[in-house]
Amino acid sequence: MLYLYDVWANWFEGEEHGYNVCYFHEWRKSDRIDLLDQVPLLYITDECFSFIENGMNDLPNDLLNKIHKRAYRRNGQERKEIAYACIVSNGKNSLAFDTIGYQIPVRKSRLIPRQEQLVYGMLKSTKQLDFKFEQKEKEAHNDIISLKQAYVVGLTRRERQLKQLLMMALDQLRTINNLEELRYWLTEWEPKKYPFIRYMDKDKVWNALYHDVKHGWSPRHEELCFQLIKGHPFLENMWEFEQTQKHNTSKLK
Repeated sequence: MLYLYDVWANWFEGEEHGYNVCYFHEWRKSDRIDLLDQVPLLYITDECFSFIENGMNDLPNDLLNKIHKRAYRRNGQERKEIAYACIVSNGKNSLAFDTIGYQIPVRKSRLIPRQEQLVYGMLKSTKQLDFKFEQKEKEAHNDIISLKQAYVVGLTRRERQLKQLLMMALDQLRTINNLEELRYWLTEWEPKKYPFIRYMDKDKVWNALYHDVKHGWSPRHEELCFQLIKGHPFLENMWEFEQTQKHNTSKLK
């Protein structure tokens, strides 16, 4: 068993998309860094790595058994055992995870560049493992909020967070499904199309709005997001938090 020591982990919880588990250059000063004293390292296949990175599914039992109580967290002078934590790599990318006692990778973290390069060097002398897993189908309803990677490529951490916030607001709009409200927001987005929008039914209005907004990111997207979340305290708090993070990039070395 290979191990990495003194690992810096910046946990992102409940993320089913790897694009939301930020790389080191997007870490923020406000992020809480966890110091792991010892973490087992597994060299796995591309398919298995993608399963862990882009999902919240049960991990294979043979993988869990292999790493059971082999990781430790440092808390002052105390060394605390972790039930299921590990670093996995396919030789091209690396990811740390902690199940916090469950069977799914609840918390995920990228590695700092120096430790990531150390991982790749260690893999040269070990055998690649192929674990069997069962991929569950995602619910179609989640597609509104849970965007495919193609729709966030090239966006910064802040832009990805705001885009997810916009999708949450659109999801609420779709749930209420009020025709006049849908027409209003599509007109706000595409005012020149108002003569046509006024005759469109719910599905056509929704499809036009969602399928246009989900592409890219621009000041128009940000303005639409700001307008949509008004009157929704939870979403407004998320918006305010992201505004405070504009220039809050980590300077860790």
